[in-house]
Amino acid sequence: MSFIQTGKVDLRSDDPIETSGGNTSTFTRVTFPSPFPPGSNVVVFPLTQTFNGPETPGIRVHDVTNTGFLIRLNEVYAGATKSDGKHTTETIGWLAATV
Repeated sequence: MSFIQTGKVDLRSDDPIETSGGNTSTFTRVTFPSPFPPGSNVVVFPLTQTFNGPETPGIRVHDVTNTGFLIRLNEVYAGATKSDGKHTTETIGWLAATV
């Protein structure tokens, strides 16, 4: 049996792009409305719901557990144009499900 939960969070980034793996000091903790059953394998699908800045926002998700996850908004860092990481407030919708 699969379980699904949804939600949204308003995020902004006032910090530079994070280029060191594992540094989650600028991430925000999202707690699920109800914990998934212990031992669940949970996946999180985040989607940008707004278009408030001219640059493309990037979303990073980390440390997904049965009680929540960490999330960070910054600008996409790719190609010839390198982002500074800072981005205005966007609403991020998320769907979490067991697999």
